[in-house]
Amino acid sequence: MNNKKIALVTGGNRGIGYETSLQLAEQGVHVIIGARQLGRAADVAAQLQSQGLHAEALAIDVSDSASIAAAAKEIEARHGRLDILVNNAGILGETVAGASAQTMPQWRQIFDTNVFGLIETTTALLPLLRKSAAGRIVNVSSLLGSNTLHTQPGSPIYEMKVMPAYNVSKSAVNAWTVQLAYELKDTAIKVNAIHPGYVKTEMNQGGGEMEIPDGAKSSVAMALIGGDGPNGSFTHLGETLPW
Repeated sequence: MNNKKIALVTGGNRGIGYETSLQLAEQGVHVIIGARQLGRAADVAAQLQSQGLHAEALAIDVSDSASIAAAAKEIEARHGRLDILVNNAGILGETVAGASAQTMPQWRQIFDTNVFGLIETTTALLPLLRKSAAGRIVNVSSLLGSNTLHTQPGSPIYEMKVMPAYNVSKSAVNAWTVQLAYELKDTAIKVNAIHPGYVKTEMNQGGGEMEIPDGAKSSVAMALIGGDGPNGSFTHLGETLPW
């Protein structure tokens, strides 16, 4: 029986997801690297194993219901429980001139991954998280999901309306976090959303301000909070952000 905490990081094969997996493993967590292609997850798991860390690979496409169901069954068969779920997988989509310019196929594609995929993955894995002594769910959101800051002239994101589907998808992730946290408030499971920061990743062609290791810190911190930690929060590096 594995006595280490067991974590699944979706989109764990690159960028912030890879660094989150690495940092959790360095903290003694047994990390399941989730990726759409098993080979890519296996490559990352092998890298971590070569450093003496505990990791394994799992195929999971969060936009595919059958893939999510199969992944949940696989984790149950391997471990019988899940202690940490980091919902990191996400897509950015195209930049456009404004909210009405985003095509419906783009809205659907982004929501299928960033929102519906996150919700379905969480729901499928919730029975395994309930078997944990202290389950943790971390939803990787974005400051771009803050409706408060989007409506404040002069805020850091007020002018950033060129990715409306992405922005609104992250607002939905925040709302889902609040709803699920309330549902689970009397359990040992804590649910929180985080903003990783404006990180230099492949997703934004390296146009960020933070290095990837720093971008993973918020996810890792929330994944490892104790029983007195927050539930239903939206933070960046421990700082509360406005919804």
